[in-house]
Amino acid sequence: MRWPILALGSVLAICPTLALSANIADGARSVYLEDQAGNRVDIAEISVSNGVYEIEMKGEKFSDHFLSMRPFKCIDGAEKTWCHVPYPYAIARDISDELTDLEYDLLFLWKDKGEYGIDLWNGVYYQLELSDDGRIRGHLHEMDMNILSAPPDAGNMRPIRDIDLEPGEADSHWLPVVVIE
Repeated sequence: MRWPILALGSVLAICPTLALSANIADGARSVYLEDQAGNRVDIAEISVSNGVYEIEMKGEKFSDHFLSMRPFKCIDGAEKTWCHVPYPYAIARDISDELTDLEYDLLFLWKDKGEYGIDLWNGVYYQLELSDDGRIRGHLHEMDMNILSAPPDAGNMRPIRDIDLEPGEADSHWLPVVVIE
């Protein structure tokens, strides 16, 4: 039997994870949230080694808030407050084949500046994509964070499904983009 010879582009189209792992270089990268005008807030640093990463949020960029009987680290804007939601369950922090673990580390909730509580309906999920130059960019999707109120079923480390996400309108949110470079 003869096997067809495929061009590299064809192989990458069939198996996109090959393209992903080939472009994520080891080293440190900064994580930024970006507003509609391109202004950035430097929120974290990730260190990648063999596809496995560590993330460290930059505490000086966040203020402490006690919302709905829970502590949150938040970024205060002129009209909105963006609060980081640490994913409460175990993840591998492996981006050698896909970026989902990193998406789970970048969960946020937003609230209007004057509100005292937090509404779990205002969840922010950034769907990430790797560009040809090795940068990672994500666009805001809205979600109901109540999905995370109970532990996921055994063997399901990632309970958020595509059906749970609604693409957000960039012009209706303060920080609609995340950039990692």
